[in-house]
Amino acid sequence: MTATEEKLLENHWHNLPLQEVAQSLDSNPKTGLSSAEVSQRQQKYGPNELKAKPGKSPIVRFLLQFNQPLLYILLIAGAIKALLGSWVNAGVIWGVTLINAIIGYVQEAKAESAISALASAVKTEATVIRDGEKVRVSSTEIVPGDIVLLASGDKVPADLRLIDVRNLQVNESALTGESVAVEKTTRQVEVDAPLAERTNMAYAGSFVTFGTAKGIVVAIAQDTETGRISQLIDRGTNLVTPLTRKFDRFSRTLLYIILGVAALTFAVGIGYGNSIVEMFEAAVALAVSAIPEGLPAVVTVTLAIGVSRMARRNAIIRKLPAVETLGGATVICSDKTGTLTENQMTVQAIYAGEQQYKVTGSGYNPEGEIVVDTDVNDGASAQKPADFDANVALRECLIAGLLCNDSQIEVKDGQNTVVGDPTEGALIIAANKAGLSDRHEETMPRVDAIPFESEFQYMATLHEQRQKVGSNSQRIIYVKGSVEALLQRCEQMLDAQGELQPLDTATIQEKVDAMAHQGLRVLAFAKKIVPAQQKSLDHDDIAAGLIFIGLQGMIDPPRQEAIRAVQTCQEAGIQVKMITGDHAVTAQAIAQRMGFNHHEEVIAFTGQQLAQMDDRELANAVEEGAVFARVAPEQKLRLVEALQSKGEIVAMTGDGVNDAPALRQADIGIAMGGTGTEVAKEAADMILTDDNFASIEAAVEEGRTVYRNLLKAIAFILPVNGGESMTILISVLLARVLPILSLQVLWLNMVNSITMTVPLAFEPKSEIVMQQPPRNPNEPLLSRKLVQRIVLISVFNWILIFGMFEWVLRDTGNVDLARTMAIQALVSGRIFYLISLSQLGIAIASRLRGRRRESFSDARAIVLGIVAAVLLQIIFSQWGIMNTLFATAPLNWNQWLICLLVGLPMIPTAIIANRIDPIEKASSRKLRRA
Repeated sequence: MTATEEKLLENHWHNLPLQEVAQSLDSNPKTGLSSAEVSQRQQKYGPNELKAKPGKSPIVRFLLQFNQPLLYILLIAGAIKALLGSWVNAGVIWGVTLINAIIGYVQEAKAESAISALASAVKTEATVIRDGEKVRVSSTEIVPGDIVLLASGDKVPADLRLIDVRNLQVNESALTGESVAVEKTTRQVEVDAPLAERTNMAYAGSFVTFGTAKGIVVAIAQDTETGRISQLIDRGTNLVTPLTRKFDRFSRTLLYIILGVAALTFAVGIGYGNSIVEMFEAAVALAVSAIPEGLPAVVTVTLAIGVSRMARRNAIIRKLPAVETLGGATVICSDKTGTLTENQMTVQAIYAGEQQYKVTGSGYNPEGEIVVDTDVNDGASAQKPADFDANVALRECLIAGLLCNDSQIEVKDGQNTVVGDPTEGALIIAANKAGLSDRHEETMPRVDAIPFESEFQYMATLHEQRQKVGSNSQRIIYVKGSVEALLQRCEQMLDAQGELQPLDTATIQEKVDAMAHQGLRVLAFAKKIVPAQQKSLDHDDIAAGLIFIGLQGMIDPPRQEAIRAVQTCQEAGIQVKMITGDHAVTAQAIAQRMGFNHHEEVIAFTGQQLAQMDDRELANAVEEGAVFARVAPEQKLRLVEALQSKGEIVAMTGDGVNDAPALRQADIGIAMGGTGTEVAKEAADMILTDDNFASIEAAVEEGRTVYRNLLKAIAFILPVNGGESMTILISVLLARVLPILSLQVLWLNMVNSITMTVPLAFEPKSEIVMQQPPRNPNEPLLSRKLVQRIVLISVFNWILIFGMFEWVLRDTGNVDLARTMAIQALVSGRIFYLISLSQLGIAIASRLRGRRRESFSDARAIVLGIVAAVLLQIIFSQWGIMNTLFATAPLNWNQWLICLLVGLPMIPTAIIANRIDPIEKASSRKLRRA
């Protein structure tokens, strides 16, 4: 390995002198690489792009749909039927499994196409110096040693060691989680400096928000910080969801039971002297009757409908089981920027002329006003608008923020956006709320400026005053910057009337501390009057003699809808925690405003504190804490693992590359669709198209509704399987003719069940779905009460099938007619049971009581399902082709009426079942209120 290659593998470029960096990379900072050298390095290092994981081929994805324990029996049964020459039976059985596979494949493909459309990447271009000339190339063509030029608005194409900078500010939030742009320099930094403090580096995927720079490429593709962190994703455990765990356990248990009972049936029948072919038909019929063939399809459709509903509420689901997982979440870990907040800096407090003011409104919307802070003025009973004529210092403070500013507001898609620094955008909007506009620059045009530099911590502008003061024209310098940098240069301050007063440093510092305690970022403003002859501005001009004007405190405010969503989640028993790369004080203040504290103090931990904790201490801290600030990617991963070790179902939000490992480890990872990186989206199970926490709350609501509807589907499907299995088993034990054949069972389990069960997936959400605690993640899919419900309805179905079959057989001697009427009586009972499980039953019960008028609009799907089922059952018994295929017989009107009446006893049976296991708790409460 050469010395250059060894350097490329190191991660200490920020600690090396610039000359050594250039020598190690064999590059000239002035002329760049030659075209020949670029070609050689492209062959050696490959393209500058992250290597995407190879996806499964469509054929493999389709075959995986058959990887379900319950379908194994059907595939084997179909194969044996084919060997025995029963090709029609084999074809129907295989058709059932094929339908299941197609439904699952289509829904999975839809989810993948949705994410592909959302995450379509646009190729980035970069300006580089090659052969001594500037050229524009694709970012994929960049190689180590290339000299890259950066300007405001550019996306950094690779990891760069900065050679030359001019007022460079870079947004590195995707990597560090820091929401404020970082000022860059070329000075060496300590070898152990954390990523967020390597000010002489620009990392791939970050954005230039201000200034220009030149840098030398030190890493590309997988060797960049973005690539390194993306590789951490594979270290996270790819956890299966609670739903898949429960279904797998349920399926395997049911598989063993079915095989055991089928073997028993076969052995008993042979013992009675029946033929092997007859007993195999009975065993297959029992196995087919016990397997809920329609359940996988119904589950898939129910989850897919949940996906569709969530998409309408700005949440794109990549993996179907994630719908239910989100509904079972017990903890939501959210980043601050954009998800909980507006992602728009807003001035909220001003101190000027010895007076405190509040600024209403949020974000870059100019609607709002500046009012006197009544919390400060004793005796004030109501907020009153600020008098800009009476308080000269306030007006001067706002003008300073407007003019000492290099950013501007533009309207895009009907929304105000900032071109430049978000902090400066907040100052412009604050001035707009006072009636000041950009036209002010026409009366006070800029003559010269000192751009902001991190070394000095201030920006200054020189302006001409078109109006005259007395008889002499003057010019004015406005300065904005850190409080420490400006106060040491000030000697006086303006009072409300515009008169000069001695500088009250103690009072100003007290106001600064009060704003900082609220999580506000505080900027100080000052001015200086200079002669009209001054045409340039230098640092010496503002070294002393400044007049303090005031303070402006700003913050990225919480979204109002996010505040309500956090409260709703807490009422639903879901913990909400903030894990962010921002400062602890700011994050804690946001959490306090959003009600994270539950009327108690918000406990916050920093990444430095977490690094000193062992696993036991971390597990305790993650339960107690509500805010975790300045955390590294590895610490985010540890926090998620610590919560999971406590038995929590964790939903984790994120947008940056640094969030990806934690997104992958969480039970459900939630990426931002607008600001999220491709790595974060790839690691996530769900993507928010509006980057809003309120959409997470809506998705949780939909997830809970999906799980409730799944329980309804299970409670509806399994009793039919139970009744069918009991019928066949008891018939064999009593040496009776089978009341139902395997193909008839498949019709009931697939066509009839799906037709009547899918409408349950469209059931609307309950009124109290978000007022109940999360379900126990260890609770089995079939709870004790649900099993009791299933057994009760199964026994009724067995009585219905067996009783009707024996009665008709003895009365007519026609086996096909007896089986047909038994099936139609079962379907009749199923219709009444379906109504009892749905919102339609609630509406009917309320109308019958006459005390409450319920709308039937939410029951349209159930009504359509019942109508479709009735039509299919008519075809099943009345069409000659179906009579031949399924061994059925046509019925007359009297026989149809008998089947309907026999199903009526299901109504009191269903009422008893609903009391044993009230799946729809909201329904029960409504009925009690009615």
